Amino acid sequence: MRGLRVLPSGRPGRGRLYVNLPDGQAVAWYDRETNRISVLRDEHREAVLAALRPYLHRGYTLGPPPVPTAADLRRLALPPDEDLAPNRPGEALLGELAYGSAGARARHRLRPEVLAQQRMGEELDTLESPDWRVLHAVALPGAGVIDHLLIGPPGILCVRTVPGRRQRAAVGDLLLTVGRAEPRQDPRWIRQAAARASRALTAPVIPALALVEASRVEVAPTVRDIRVLQPATALPYLSEAPATLKPPDVEALFALARDRRTWAGRSAGPVPRGPRR
Repeated sequence: MRGLRVLPSGRPGRGRLYVNLPDGQAVAWYDRETNRISVLRDEHREAVLAALRPYLHRGYTLGPPPVPTAADLRRLALPPDEDLAPNRPGEALLGELAYGSAGARARHRLRPEVLAQQRMGEELDTLESPDWRVLHAVALPGAGVIDHLLIGPPGILCVRTVPGRRQRAAVGDLLLTVGRAEPRQDPRWIRQAAARASRALTAPVIPALALVEASRVEVAPTVRDIRVLQPATALPYLSEAPATLKPPDVEALFALARDRRTWAGRSAGPVPRGPRR
């Protein structure tokens, strides 16, 4: 059948490819992660295969859509305005830069924060697979924002990103110092945010600090509960960490975490805005 169109969805190389009729109605999709073609209308099977042939990997499977899991049903029932999955890294700060009332000096201070979040977000997004899920810019009651929430086999990580500005960074129990700038309360903040996330998701959440483009990172030996990540070493560490969650657990927690309503009304005292906001 002529006129079938193949359209991508999701992140490049990771999302689905949808096969649509000329009127826009989907008749099939190809999931590149599972290498499976799901056909909605069997009379278009041969035309779908012909349209997808340039994109297919060897060993693909073909059939009707799989039976949705409980996590799939929750996602499908989620109103678009309540879905956090489309959030970009630095989403909250991007809006503040574009539409906020901050002056030129404040915007100048925010830009390194945005670039650091984008850099770390892109790094974490490369982990996305059937075993990993990532959310960005998860707003908490009390004006706090979790920069990145990472859910995978090693568990749930609540990540706060800090620009290293090509200077030495020292992480202590309560304070973080970058270069000669005033110490920041990021360690205290991320512990409280992780505790809030743990209550919202009813699961353990690990606090983490991501130092982007720091010339050197020193961590006090007493800091044992916070994971300190850098773009160059984050992926090997996360990939090799011992597994505590199975894939169905990851999917169920991701379905819960991506729902904005999960985070509303879970307040147990405000999370401080923090020195950088």
